[in-house]
Amino acid sequence: MTDAPGTDIARDSSDLEVLTIGRVSVDLYPQQSGVPLSRVESFAKSVGGSPTNVAVACARLGRRAAVVTRVGDDGFGEYIRNELAEVFGVESRYVSTDPELRTALAFCALDPPTDPPLLFYREPRGPEMNLLPGDIPDIAATVPVLWTAGSRFAQEPSRSTVTEVLQRRNRRPHTVLDLDYRPSFWSSSQEAGKHIGQAVELATVAVGNRTECEIAVGTADPHAAADRLLDRGVSLAIVKQGEAGVLVATPESRAEVPPIPVEVVCGLGAGDAFGGSLADGLLADLDPVAIVTRANAAGAIVAGRLACSHAMPTPSEIDEMLAHTSDPR
Repeated sequence: MTDAPGTDIARDSSDLEVLTIGRVSVDLYPQQSGVPLSRVESFAKSVGGSPTNVAVACARLGRRAAVVTRVGDDGFGEYIRNELAEVFGVESRYVSTDPELRTALAFCALDPPTDPPLLFYREPRGPEMNLLPGDIPDIAATVPVLWTAGSRFAQEPSRSTVTEVLQRRNRRPHTVLDLDYRPSFWSSSQEAGKHIGQAVELATVAVGNRTECEIAVGTADPHAAADRLLDRGVSLAIVKQGEAGVLVATPESRAEVPPIPVEVVCGLGAGDAFGGSLADGLLADLDPVAIVTRANAAGAIVAGRLACSHAMPTPSEIDEMLAHTSDPR
């Protein structure tokens, strides 16, 4: 029986199924769509940050999930902790408080909705960039799914802290790296490629779009990128191709999973829903094509909604989306 959101679903950390490490923010969504930020009149806030959204998505799918991150000693940090624990059912004990930095903010402009730009307020940087080894629970070495993102390696001490975690896991299944290239976090694409590429060699699963693959392994060609990811030792390479679908590759086989058409309300969060469903599929020991098929459906559902964390789908919603897709009547 799955615990309901808002309960302490991970009272004992040994019960955790998914641990994500990385960014958290308060996302501010405009209440007026299709206009630039200069013309937006009001915003609604939501918990954001890719690894945090992945943990929320996992919890919505019935998994016991926690996130390791940092917030500031401010009202936004308090808001994030409360939402994670009381609304989303995500274990928040590993959300620590940075003594100096403020909680990160991200403003979204729904212009265009399919690929809305983000304006980050992380000056001088986001508090999770200060993650230290003491912030990381021992369970990180053994939790069934550990999920982290390429942005973790943009600055110290986060880079060394998360690298040490991955080294301790020694490619234990399932060690997932979301390639997650955010240009504003890096001094250059070359620096990003160096550090994200090194992290690939510590992962068992790598997932990213064509641009992120080009940064990490030097090519945007989906099949060539999958080859290079597999050559670096991952057991599952997932390359998102937008309207062309998703390439899923293992050392033994590969397939292309078609996209699910949807009227896009907000493109943000779809990748995080994909990630949460991916983690759920890994835990369920589904075959790779089935995993990505469900992950595509999860992403499509969120693309048709506004706000990332609150938009994450339930298992029944994914089932319904897939049933509707296979039988459009």
